[in-house]
Amino acid sequence: MLLYPLRFDPIYQYRLWGGRRLAGLLTAPLPADGPIGEAWVLSDRDDHQSRVADGPIKGRTIAQLLAQFPEQVMGTLAGRFRRFPLLLKFLDAREMLSVQVHPADSHADLLPAGETGKTEAWVVLEASPKSRIYAGLRPGTTEVGLRQAIASGGLADRLAFFTPKPGDAVFLPAGTVHSLGGDIVVFEVQENSDVTFRLYDWDHVDAQTGQPRALQIDRALACIDFAKGPVGPVASVMEATTPVAREDLFHCEYFRLWRLHGESRFAVGAAGVPRVLVLIAGSGLIEHGKTTYAARKGDVFLLPALLGVCTFQPRGVMTMLEIEIPE
Repeated sequence: MLLYPLRFDPIYQYRLWGGRRLAGLLTAPLPADGPIGEAWVLSDRDDHQSRVADGPIKGRTIAQLLAQFPEQVMGTLAGRFRRFPLLLKFLDAREMLSVQVHPADSHADLLPAGETGKTEAWVVLEASPKSRIYAGLRPGTTEVGLRQAIASGGLADRLAFFTPKPGDAVFLPAGTVHSLGGDIVVFEVQENSDVTFRLYDWDHVDAQTGQPRALQIDRALACIDFAKGPVGPVASVMEATTPVAREDLFHCEYFRLWRLHGESRFAVGAAGVPRVLVLIAGSGLIEHGKTTYAARKGDVFLLPALLGVCTFQPRGVMTMLEIEIPE
């Protein structure tokens, strides 16, 4: 089968801390009411499968594509992963997320069967003066001190935080205590894992259940990296300024992410490996062969490995994230 740039429909998720701001970012309408905290825009989870939004294979899931066309989609990475190794999301945190931590791959005793650890990163798209990102521990914080702070209701005093602004990029290795909220919208790239341990939930009560959400304090403490001090925005590396600005934001063993900004025609994708494109501002056309594919703000495209290098033609100034899976 001849593959093409594959756009996926978002999967919206109710979250008690969410809002309605994703309606201004994504073209797919939000559910009628209630807080929507997350849009899963590329998900190979058994219970949440991304589906191709248009074209000859509209409706196929990402899992079906990898099963039927592993070499065409994944190229030199075919056979290396049980499923697509990244989970991509947009988050709208009107209120604060729980203070939480994710285990590393090395914590096999804390991982359900078939799961991996969860290193993740955020790119801030919208923020307000009251927005906060909590990331890492204040210097000198120990497990005993953190447990005491949780018991006394003073956990937030042990966390490092900063006021984010649009454009900030934050890298969160597994084992890093973190939270965010206060009218903030971010894009998230992470290992394909859904393992989260909550330390504190800001006294939230879930309107759907009338109950607070469960905490997992002992498991969270077991996987915290207590050597991890305060975490702030990363310093990006400008790789090129023409034909568009190209910044290297994150480069770890699980993912690499660039931010591209400009209005001139430029190349995307790479030979022999898949790439993911996320348009966070503006619009344009993906060109492959003699065919073009319209891309709008909020769209996410998987470029299968067999496509190789494609071209993007902006319609005015645009900002795009391009993501690769390191070999």
